[in-house]
Amino acid sequence: MQDKEYKIKHGSSYPTGSKLYSGGVNFSIFSRYAEQVELLLFDSADCDEPFQVIPLQKEINRTFYSWHVYVSKLPAGTWYTWRMDGPDHIRESGFRFEKDKHLIDPWARAVSQKRWSRKAACKPGDNSHTSMRCVVVDDSYDWEGDTPLRISSEKSIVYELHVGGFTRHPSSNVANPGTFAGLIEKIPYLQQLGITHVELLPVMAFDEQDVPRNTYDLGLKNYWGYSTHSFFSPHPGYCMTPEQGTHVQEFRDLVKALHRAGIGVIMDVVFNHTAEAGENGPVINFRGIGGKSFYHLDKFDKRILRDYTGCGNTVNANHPLVARFIISCLEYWVREMHVDGFRFDLASALARGEDGAVLQDPPVLWGIELSEQLTKTKLIAEAWDAAGLYQVGSFPGYRWAEWNGIYRDTVRRFLRGDKGLLAELATRISGSSDLYEYQGRLPINSINFVTCHDGFTMYDLFSYNEKHNEANGEDNRDGCSHNLSYNCGVEGDTINSSILELRKKKAKNAFAILLLSQGVPMLLAGDELLHTHHGNNNCYCQDNELTWIDWNRTKQNADILRFVQLMIALRKRHSSLMRRRFLTGNVIEGKNMPDISWHGAELNKPLWNDPEARLLAFTLAGIKEHEADLHIVMNTSDGSTTVELPVIGGKEWCLALDTSLQSPQDITLPHDQKPFGEYLYSVNPHTVVVFENVSA
Repeated sequence: MQDKEYKIKHGSSYPTGSKLYSGGVNFSIFSRYAEQVELLLFDSADCDEPFQVIPLQKEINRTFYSWHVYVSKLPAGTWYTWRMDGPDHIRESGFRFEKDKHLIDPWARAVSQKRWSRKAACKPGDNSHTSMRCVVVDDSYDWEGDTPLRISSEKSIVYELHVGGFTRHPSSNVANPGTFAGLIEKIPYLQQLGITHVELLPVMAFDEQDVPRNTYDLGLKNYWGYSTHSFFSPHPGYCMTPEQGTHVQEFRDLVKALHRAGIGVIMDVVFNHTAEAGENGPVINFRGIGGKSFYHLDKFDKRILRDYTGCGNTVNANHPLVARFIISCLEYWVREMHVDGFRFDLASALARGEDGAVLQDPPVLWGIELSEQLTKTKLIAEAWDAAGLYQVGSFPGYRWAEWNGIYRDTVRRFLRGDKGLLAELATRISGSSDLYEYQGRLPINSINFVTCHDGFTMYDLFSYNEKHNEANGEDNRDGCSHNLSYNCGVEGDTINSSILELRKKKAKNAFAILLLSQGVPMLLAGDELLHTHHGNNNCYCQDNELTWIDWNRTKQNADILRFVQLMIALRKRHSSLMRRRFLTGNVIEGKNMPDISWHGAELNKPLWNDPEARLLAFTLAGIKEHEADLHIVMNTSDGSTTVELPVIGGKEWCLALDTSLQSPQDITLPHDQKPFGEYLYSVNPHTVVVFENVSA
């Protein structure tokens, strides 16, 4: 018997989701093909039975394709689910209505997974005791004048991190490890590092149980978060008190605190697929509401979901209603949560039409680019999908930046010691004009990176030739085998001091090249501490000390941390490294020198056509008045090489950086630099050298 019953009115189709007003709550959900709809209200996230079940009537509670009801005097903090029934001709229609399944609201601002069972949601029948639940949120919040930051792209330095793993290790010494609040406590560290933006691995609510059976049986779970189910809700696992529905407030607290520190927030978003997986996947929301519109279905057997993502399904992003859902979701996170940008996982899947064909002008991607609310928001594409579509350099639109996988591979090969790459390398570190300039795009369209969450860490890149993913439970079949890595002579751990020093030097070389390149640099969190995954290059399921940042390394590898901090500072003091336009090689007016000059060991004699060459040098002219010029040498050969330094009238060269030297001599701040006084310098093997000049 129900303890209480709230009065209801017909409600409104807009806004979608649950909206709290002074007199009650309006609920609205879209379903074109549903024939019966019920709203269920609960006292808590984990109570067994609803206190009220509200059947909706077509004649009263439906407007076009929206079902809606207004519940008078219903308070914030009320939990709810939906149930729907409709056609069941799956093969012919693609419908997956199950009248006993509890569905979460796709527009929910906060959800609970406390009693969630993915296994139960995959089976027919009632899952009332194991379903997720949504909560009515009080959306009021004091932003204290906060607005999204407007840091220009050419000045941006992105730091990709996992909210949970950043503070979950006991050494983090935060009050609330693994949460948004825990990350707030580490903001001083981010400020000292010098980055301008954090790029958060998925923080929209995702299904931690979405892993293969063998992996799940090992006690592992979905850690990275690329299994979104609730696109408007912060992930409850990163909240201190999710059962109180504090998701929105806790995420906003994080954004506001980061903005106060001058750090922007970029969200990694997953609109290419959802947590509902393939044909035998769980019914969570979209599938039970009527997945015909939301997913790509096989033309002849609509039980089968087309999979361009490797995750069982592909979102039908260019369907008008789905496109509107995606764009309104992004606008919500900017307008209501103040985020500064988005990185789109497998973004090329969003370029596919309803038949799977690649569209020249995908409506959803252009809709995102042209949205007035998103006009100042950073848009970053992972410009490929899992079905072979690769669009680096050709992703639709102009504002979109791209994860430049070609940059990554070229730099990795050069660092490994591959020969004859100099012309390719010069193009990459100059902003990849071959990919972007002909389209009228800019160096800032290139997100440059050497490592990211997916693949080896920086330390592992120079410690392993092969992946070692046995701990994932998939017999080492998962993860990429094309790593372009070099173990420096021993696979994995070693006590050989010369190999350990070489690994450190190669890591410093990678940081130096990345931060000396035109475009937007992105670093992986923990790389500056030489964090290791012990050769596992696909840690998507490892929520444990293998992936958690060990903060003891700030002391153990203080020399590398210092190097990265000062390398970031070097980049920031040189506008010539943060150009918005492409380099030309033409003489800069008033400087009597070109913006860039290329060299080998001898000045003005780059080794473009030498198939054995592994040394590249260049001189970069300062842009602003009194800005120092730079002379940079990159030598990945096995031998020392004496190089010439250019003579620039009235100026003297000072050694700023030599990665072969021990800390603190490896990198020096300007006030500690001394004029070199010579015009020949011996560059050691596997070394990057940088000179800055000063007036004589």
